[in-house]
Parts: sequence; structure tokens; C-alpha cells
Amino acid sequence: MNDVAHPGHVPNELFSDVDIYDLPGAADDPQAAWKALHRDGGPGVIWTPRNGGHWIVTSGRKTLELMADIENLSARELSVPPGNSIYPLIPNQSDEPEHRHYRNIVMPFVTPHAVAALSGNVRALARSLIQALQPRGACDFMAKFARHVPMLIFLQLMELPADDREYLIERADVMTRSNDTAKRIIAQQEIMAYLQERIDRRRARPGQDMLSAIIHGKVGGRPMNHAEIMGESMDLLFGGLDTVAAMTGFIMRFLARHPTHRRQLIEARTLLPKAVEELLRRHSVATVARRVLKTIEINGVTLHAGDMVVLSTVMHAMDETLWPAPLSVDFNRPAQQIGTFGLGVHTCIGARLARSEVTIMLDEWLTHIPDFEIAAEDDGRGLSGAVNSLSSLRLVWPIAN
Repeated sequence: MNDVAHPGHVPNELFSDVDIYDLPGAADDPQAAWKALHRDGGPGVIWTPRNGGHWIVTSGRKTLELMADIENLSARELSVPPGNSIYPLIPNQSDEPEHRHYRNIVMPFVTPHAVAALSGNVRALARSLIQALQPRGACDFMAKFARHVPMLIFLQLMELPADDREYLIERADVMTRSNDTAKRIIAQQEIMAYLQERIDRRRARPGQDMLSAIIHGKVGGRPMNHAEIMGESMDLLFGGLDTVAAMTGFIMRFLARHPTHRRQLIEARTLLPKAVEELLRRHSVATVARRVLKTIEINGVTLHAGDMVVLSTVMHAMDETLWPAPLSVDFNRPAQQIGTFGLGVHTCIGARLARSEVTIMLDEWLTHIPDFEIAAEDDGRGLSGAVNSLSSLRLVWPIAN
């Protein structure tokens, strides 16, 4: 797994032979698996030789602090081991000042007003999918619901055909989850070909949609180049699809396992916004990597320029100094900022839209299918990594006569 030798500047007591893509216990609970990496009384950072060798920050406070540190850390290499992707996923995989320009191109599409305008579409899409599933009494929630609403919203924002949903979901799923390198490459090539054809059409006939804005966007006064247009289009496709689907899947698995919490939401729907914040905290999914630009110190531990460091939003969510009993879900937990969507200039662009989508999908599901549980034959596994997720989630529910 691309292991490296133990560097001389890494103290022996901070060495931990763990693979973030296969954490012990992740199959049952990826967030608890991340939490287990933290060592009480330690400096809040460990080092692993896996995936090219890198640091893992386990302090929740330090994780958010470093996510916002654009002076000492670079986002140009977003994962471990660092790889040379054909098209860097921007704005996530970029630094200032370009990063600001990339964000500004799409920000008008995720303002409070824009998200509110989309909410009716989100609700209609969710309701339509649920009504088609309800008579069946069972489904793989991830495959048949969780990935569909965010993909449909992406297609609407880009003004692309809704009928393309299945094609893109199938290939995105292979790209992000398949262990077969050849299949991942083919899926990536097919998605890029799909986007290229639409980009060429929209370049000739621009509209008021997000794809047109990207194609004709400016970076410090200059036009976006081909790699930037493709990279930003792909980033928005995967960012909205993978994270929203993953969070919704974890939340539904939790509610299937905890009927008391589910009943609270059914009986007091006004509790939903606050409950969603707590559920998003408990089931945080995103992990990013950064390249250290200048030597920095974390509680007495020196990270050298050139080192890679992994920052998981889970560490903030699982920090017991911030959240008493963090593995528990408490809908009445005192309100404070969650780190689920990051911090600073790299805060998730679609955070507001993601919250809206999760809230509406949950509201509609509880309205139409309030009683559900995990199927006895469910073989879904939790997966750790850049996006913690579920391989599948098979739910069953009674069919009304």
C-alpha cells in the first residue's frame, strides 16, 4: 500500500501503522473508527507509513484550525498518496488566489435565495422517488434513493437532462468505490467524455446555468482553460453526489437502528432542523489531505515542509472536549458550530444546499415511510477514506393494504 520508511523527524511514540482507507472497525462505524485513532494525553497528531506516509491530526480543534490555514498548508494535493489526476478537482484542489475566483463562479447558484428556490424541486424529486419505492416494501437505500436526489439537483443546476441520472450515478459509483483500477479509469473516461460533449454544446449556446457560468468564468481576468472547466465540473458532480448521499445513508441507518430517535422526529417535526445538525455532526464524512508548505508545530510536534497531513472532519465531531459523549446522538445538544463542512476559505461551497437536501429527503421519507428497519440480509459495510460512506443499506418496511 505504498508504505515508506519511518522518517527521522517522526517520534517513535507517534508511529501508528494504520490505513485510512481500511480503518479497523470501519465496517460497522467509520466515525468511531476514526475516533479510535486519538490518544488521550497525546499531542493530537500521529504518523502512519501507509499511502506514501503522512500525518493524521486527531485533535478536533486543531483539525479545523489547519483546515483554515492557507498560509502553511496547500490543498493542491487533496488525497494520500498524492496523485497526478488528469484534471485537478477545483476549487477544492486549489490555493489562493485562484481558489477564490473558482468559488466565485459558482457561488450565485448556492446563495440562500438560490437554495430556497431549489427546495421545491428537491422535495418533488424526493417524493416521486419515495412513492415509486413505497409499494415494494424494500430497497437498497443508497442505490435507489440516496444518490439520486443530489445527482438530479446537479443536473438541474447544469441544465442537463434528468434522464442522464442513471448513466452518471453508475459511473461515479465505479470511480469512487471499485477496487478494479481498469474499471475506474474507464468510468472516469466515460464521465469526462460525457461532460466534454455538453461543454462543447454549451460553449456554442450559453445559458444562465452553472455549466455556462463555469465555461465562461474568469480567473483573475483571464478565461478558464480546458483543464479548469473540466476540473470544476467534475468537482461539483462528485462533491454534491458523494457527500450528500453518504451523510443521508448514515442518518437513515442510525434512524433504522434507533426507533426512539425516529419517533421523536415523527412526532415533533419542528425538531428536524436541530436534529439534522446533530445527525450531520455524528455522521461526518469528509477527509482531506494537505501538503505542508512551511514547517509548523502541533503541540510540540514538528511537521516539516513537504510532509502530507490528513484532516478528517470526523475528528472535530468526535472530540470529547468539544462534544460530551460524541458517539451519542442528542437532539437537544446545545447548539455550536459543527465542522462537518470544513472551515475557512475551503468550507464546502454546497454546505447550505447539502443541509437543505438532507433535511427535505429525511422529512419526505419520514412522512411516507415512517416505520422501517434494516433488512436481515443486509450486507452493507461502512467504508472509511476521503468520504466515509456505506457500500449499501437495505431497508424494509410494511406495505399498506
